[in-house]
Amino acid sequence: MDSQELSSAPLTGGPSHPGPPTRARPRSGKPGGRRNQDWSCSLIAASLVGAFGSSFLYGYNLSVVNAPTPYIKAFFNETWERRYGHPIDPDTLTLLWSVTVSIFAIGGLVGTLMLKLIGKFLGRKYTLLVNNVFAISAALLMACSLQAGAFEMLIVGRFVMGVDGGIALSVLPMYLSEISPKEIRGSLGQVTAIFICIGVFAGQLLGLPELLGKESTWPYLFGVIVGPAVVQLLSLPFLPESPRYLLFEKHDQAGAEKAFRTFLGKEDVSQEVEEVLAEGRMQRNIHLVSVLELLRTPSVRWQVATVVVTMACYQLCGLNAIWFYTNSIFGKAGISPEKIPYITLSTGGIETLASIFSGLVIERLGRRPLLIGGFGLMTLFFGILTVTLTLQDQAPWLPYLSIVCILAIIASFCSGPGGIPFVLTGEFFQQPQRPAAFLVAGTVNWLSNFAVGLLFPFIQKSLGTYCFLVFATICFAGALYLYFVLPETKNRTYAEISQAFARRNKAPPPDEKMDSPVTDDQNVKRPEPDSSVTLDSYVKNGIV
Repeated sequence: MDSQELSSAPLTGGPSHPGPPTRARPRSGKPGGRRNQDWSCSLIAASLVGAFGSSFLYGYNLSVVNAPTPYIKAFFNETWERRYGHPIDPDTLTLLWSVTVSIFAIGGLVGTLMLKLIGKFLGRKYTLLVNNVFAISAALLMACSLQAGAFEMLIVGRFVMGVDGGIALSVLPMYLSEISPKEIRGSLGQVTAIFICIGVFAGQLLGLPELLGKESTWPYLFGVIVGPAVVQLLSLPFLPESPRYLLFEKHDQAGAEKAFRTFLGKEDVSQEVEEVLAEGRMQRNIHLVSVLELLRTPSVRWQVATVVVTMACYQLCGLNAIWFYTNSIFGKAGISPEKIPYITLSTGGIETLASIFSGLVIERLGRRPLLIGGFGLMTLFFGILTVTLTLQDQAPWLPYLSIVCILAIIASFCSGPGGIPFVLTGEFFQQPQRPAAFLVAGTVNWLSNFAVGLLFPFIQKSLGTYCFLVFATICFAGALYLYFVLPETKNRTYAEISQAFARRNKAPPPDEKMDSPVTDDQNVKRPEPDSSVTLDSYVKNGIV
C-alpha cells in the first residue's frame, strides 16, 4: 500500500468508530457530475426566494431614490410652503434630502444590532420571514407619503427599509452558507451579490420616465417593494430551516437530517450529519459567543480583522458614491440630462453581468484572485478616471472614456469585492461565533455606508476631480492587505480554514485546546492538516 492509498484509509479502526471517516475525503474539487448534483431544486429555490425578498430589496433601495430626486425635492418644498407659508430654505432642503438618503444606512445599523435579539429565538428562516413586516411597512409609508402630504413618512419609511436591509444582509448570507455543500458554498454565497445588482438594475429601470419615473407616479416606485416581500412570505415557509442551526442550537437531529435530505436531494446524509456533529464535538465546550468575547478570542483575531477590512473596503471603495450620485458624475462627464437615465441604466446591467460571472467562476478561481484582482483593477480605473475628468475639456472623446472607466470600476467591483466579503464572513467562523461575526461585519458595513453617503458630496466639493484618488488609495490598501493575509478558502471545511489562520493568530483553534481528556474518538476528529502530518510521519517510518 503506497502513501496515496494510505491517505484514504482511517488511522484507527474498531467498533468505537462507526461510519465512514469524514476527514479522509480529499479537499480539492469534485468531478463535474458530482458538482452538478450539489445543486438540488430545494437549494436553488431557497437561494432565489431568500435573495429576492432580501438582498434584491437592498439593491433596489440603493438606486430607487436617484431618478425621482427632483420630484421628491419639489414635494418637500410644496409641503413646507403649505405648512409654513413660505418656500423652504435651500440649506434646509439639502439637509432634508441628505437625511432621506443617508438614514437608510442608520436603519441598516439598527437592523444589524437587532439581529442577535431576534435571530437567537427565530432562527435563520423565520427571521427572514418576520423581516418582511419591515419591508411591507416601509413600502406603505413611502408610497402613501405624497397622498398624505407628509414628507416625514418618506424619511421614516427609508429608515424602516434600512432596518430590513440590515437584518437581511446578515441573516441571508448566514443561511446560504449553512445550507450549501462546501463544494458550491462560494457560488451559492454569490447569489446575495447577484440579487443586489439585479435590485439596483430594477430600481434604475423602473425609474425611467417612460415607466414610473414621472412626477405623478414616483410614489409607486416605493410601493413596488411589497411584491418581493410578499413572494418571500408565501414561498419560504415551504423550505426547511438551516440544518446547522437545528443541530447546534435547537439540538434537533431528526429535523437537521430532514433538512439535509431536502437541500442535498438525497436520502443518505449520514456523512454530512457526521461532519456537523464532529464540528459540534470540537466546539462542545464553547457557548454562543458575544461580540466582546469574539473580539477577545485569540484564535480568530485575524479572521475578525480580515472581515472588518473587507467590509470597510466593500463600502469605502467608492462604488456607493457612484450609485448615489451617478447623475452628477455623468453630468460632469458631459452627458446631456435627457440621456443620463439611460446611461445610468447601463451601470446596473454591467453590475448584474459581472456578479453572475463571479458566481460562475468563484469555485474555479477561488476567493483570493477575485478579491485582490477586483480591488487592484478598481485602483487602476479610479486613477484613469481622475485623469479623464480633470482633462475632459481638452478633447471631445474624454467624457466617453470617463464613462468607460466608470463601467470598468463597476465590473471590477461586482466580479469580486461586491459579494465575496459576505461569503468570507460565513466561512471564517465556527457555528457558535458566526452570529457575532455577522454582527461585527454588518456594523462595519452600515457605518461605512453612512459615512460615504454623508461625506462624499463634501469630498467632491473640496477635492473636485481628484476625489476619486481617495477611493483608489482605499482599494490599493485593501488589495495589499488581502494579498498578505487572506488564505484561500475554496473547498475547505470550517475547521481547515481555522487551521489556516492558526499560525498567524499564534493560537490554536478552539478544538485543539479543549480542557477535557483526549479520547480516541477525538483523535480521529482532529482537523485534516494535523492528521495528514501524522500519517506522513507513519509512512516515512514504515509504520501502518
